[in-house]
Amino acid sequence: MSGRVAGKVAFITGAARGQGRSHAVRLAEEGADIIAVDVCKQLDGVQFPMSTPEDLEETVNRVQKLGRRIIAVQADVRDHDALRSAVDHGVAELGRLDIVVANAGLGSDGSRLDAMSEKTWRDMIDVNLTGVWLTTKVATPHLLAGGRGGSVVLTSSVGGLRGHANIGHYIAAKHGVVGLMRTLAWELGEHGIRVNSLHPTQVNTPMVMHEGTYRMFRPDLENPTVDDFAAVSQGMHLLPTPWVEPLDISNAVLFLASEEGRFVTGVTLPVDAGAMLK
Repeated sequence: MSGRVAGKVAFITGAARGQGRSHAVRLAEEGADIIAVDVCKQLDGVQFPMSTPEDLEETVNRVQKLGRRIIAVQADVRDHDALRSAVDHGVAELGRLDIVVANAGLGSDGSRLDAMSEKTWRDMIDVNLTGVWLTTKVATPHLLAGGRGGSVVLTSSVGGLRGHANIGHYIAAKHGVVGLMRTLAWELGEHGIRVNSLHPTQVNTPMVMHEGTYRMFRPDLENPTVDDFAAVSQGMHLLPTPWVEPLDISNAVLFLASEEGRFVTGVTLPVDAGAMLK
């Protein structure tokens, strides 16, 4: 099957690399044009290297090689005006908006909630929850104006469906995304706009695959390696894999964005290798 989102336009945050780039490329493969947003700079307090302008340009190149159009803008999802300008510009250039993928987010350093700094808490909530809300806030008027319905996909996590020690700010934000999704599904359903959330387990992206993650999963080791992380991560899954690939999440995005998911709304969809059954 091909052309599953042909002629549609998708607005994707966090599109410079990782899951966001994968979503942009996968939707472009199936016929969509793309409005891509990413902060493309190192944010204070983030312990792993973040995306760069060159990363976003690589996303542009990959989409264009597929013969699709793309408007790419550097913007912080915490900045309402910058986000609104990006999506307004993209719709003006590409003519419409049909799909919203609120993918941008931060990973987590581990600490107990009573030991966590207010800055660490606020930064996580501001990006991983408020940034998702702002993404939907600036995009919804365009979906409504189109009068064609649409699909909104919010990236949560298995951490949006269960608790975990030492990452309470991340867990709270990702649970909040579920509440946001369910509310939007109620508010927008009468307009034919479907809203769902995705709940990945560990994904093979730069946000996960770095020393900070290895230490969080293996605090018993002085210098844990990716293999040490893999052993623990595998133990969290029923299926024989320590993590999933960005494409696995992108295929779920595509299903929810396409006509195949036309009556799916208000759903929390895990892509978790069975982690939620452990």
